[in-house]
This record gives sequence, C-alpha cells and structure tokens, in this order.
Amino acid sequence: KTTLFKLIINHLCKEIDSKSILYVNLDDPYFSELYSDSRHLYRLLELAKKSTGVAVEYLFLDEVQNVKGWERFVKAIYDNEVVKKIFITGSNSSLLDGEYATLLSGRYIQDRVTAPSFSEILKIKGIKSRFELIDRKVEALKIVDEMMLFGSFFEVLEEPTHKREIILSYFETIVFKDCIANNNLRDAKTFKEVVNFLISNSSNLYSYNSISKALGVNDNTIKEYIRVVEDAYMAQEIKLYSYSLKEQIKSKKKLYINDNGILAQTSFRFSKDYGKSFENLVYTELVKDGYEIYFYNKNFECDFIVKRDEQLFAIQVCYELTTQNREQERNG
Repeated sequence: KTTLFKLIINHLCKEIDSKSILYVNLDDPYFSELYSDSRHLYRLLELAKKSTGVAVEYLFLDEVQNVKGWERFVKAIYDNEVVKKIFITGSNSSLLDGEYATLLSGRYIQDRVTAPSFSEILKIKGIKSRFELIDRKVEALKIVDEMMLFGSFFEVLEEPTHKREIILSYFETIVFKDCIANNNLRDAKTFKEVVNFLISNSSNLYSYNSISKALGVNDNTIKEYIRVVEDAYMAQEIKLYSYSLKEQIKSKKKLYINDNGILAQTSFRFSKDYGKSFENLVYTELVKDGYEIYFYNKNFECDFIVKRDEQLFAIQVCYELTTQNREQERNG
C-alpha cells in the first residue's frame, strides 16, 4: 500500500508543485501523540504550509486506523474542500465499515491490495502468454510449488535464502500489532493459541463449540477471535452454500489462510500435506479474482462454490488424481 502511495506521489510530482503534497506515515511512533484525537491532524496541515509556504492540496495518510476518529477529520476537510484529494490506507477490513462507512458514504473509492496472484507472478518471471506457459511448464509448476510453501508476498518471492524468516516476521507483526494491539486484547497467550489452532486446522469443518471444547475457551471468545483474525486479513471464514440464511448460520464453517506462506511456515505437521496446501492456494487465487466463496457439504462434498456477476461455479481441488479418488473428486 505504501509503495502504491509513493508511485502516485512520484506521478503527481511531475504534474504539480511537490510542496503541495503531504505524506504522513501514521505507523511512525513520532506521530503517536496524534493517535488519541484526530483534531491534531489539522496541526500537520498548518505546519506543512508554514514550513513550505504552500497549502497542502494532496494529503496521504498511511495506516490511518491508528488515529481515533480519523473519519471525522477526513469528512470535514473533504466537505470543506480544504484539500483537493485525500488518500488513506489501513490494515484492517473494518476500516470502512459501520460508522466509518456512514460518515464517508458516497465520498470514497475503495481498492483492496492483495499479494501478487499466480498470473502476475508468471508475468514477473517473463511468462506472458499461454504458449509460453506450455513451453515453460516445468518452471511454472515450480512456481506453484513455491507458492504452496512460501505464499506470494513480493519480498518473500524475491528473497533467495531467508523466506521463512520474513514470513514469520510478517506473522508476528499481524498477530501482535494488527490483532492484539489494534483490538486491545487482554489475553495475548490465549489469542495466539487460538490462532495457531485455526491455522493448523484450516480447511477443516468446525463449529465454534467444537473449537471451544478442544481449547477450553468460551465459544463467544472464539467467535470474537475469528472476527479479529478476519479483520486483519490473515484468514477468512467461509460458509456452506445454501439459499437458506438460517442454514448458513447454523451449519459448520471452514477457515482458509489468506497467504500460503503463513499456513505452511507456522502450522505444525509431521509430514507435508500437499492436498491441503494446494486447496488453500486455490482459495487465495479465488479471493484475488474477486469471487464470493462458499463450500458445499450435504449429500456430497465440493470444495468451493464461487459467485461473481450473478454466475455460480463449482470448483473441486485435487493435488493428485488417482484411480482411488477419481470418482469421489469428480462427483464433487
């Protein structure tokens, strides 16, 4: 997100006076005194004009969720035309939910930034057409294997030797900063235990009660922790495909991890589960393609029922098709 900000700023610098652009990284502890009251943000606009002699026209606020009441500040300067354009980023999915969305309704364009997709990685590697994909099939399959083990964060893709270390640092940042700190969770130890359980049992059917019994944690706490994990974009709970909303709510759920690196490098297993990793990888690609995702598990099983533009598709994922599993997989 920050990289996209910098690209936009570089573009603007060619068109306008760069002194009219203000970029603020609100993750920087230097700005911590702003966190408690969004009215302090006005001081930044004043200080910028005082130091450059030029009024701010383009405002960039990175990780804006750190500032309490930021949406009121943004709405006020937008409505009063204090600046020409406002750009904001945040690391949680509820950034524009609830009260935020109500206050800013009709005033924003939202764009979700994901890690590179398989097709984007192929282009980075110089495989730009189906013909090239066929010619370089072995290389493409190697990319799939790497994505299964290490996901697709760009820094991880480019790193030759320390992929796991980078993934673990990302994981710790998401858990402690985006989840525990941002949600003021008191019991960090229990939260981490629940997260590790969810990752190790991803793609399995569960109910809140079953997790509660397995970990000895209240089922309402389990619900809240899953919401926190979803809000931080680490994982997503998907529901049974059904025309009945009541059945969707009552039925068991599944949870998938939004990057395979976190799944493969943080979950405990005695042996590599390629089927599970491949299924999760397909899920991440469906998310990046903008599909609404469900599963089906009544009189038979199908891994994903996906919806986009009012069209439905059934997708069954199988890493290795054999004579033993062929009929079951095709039936699904």
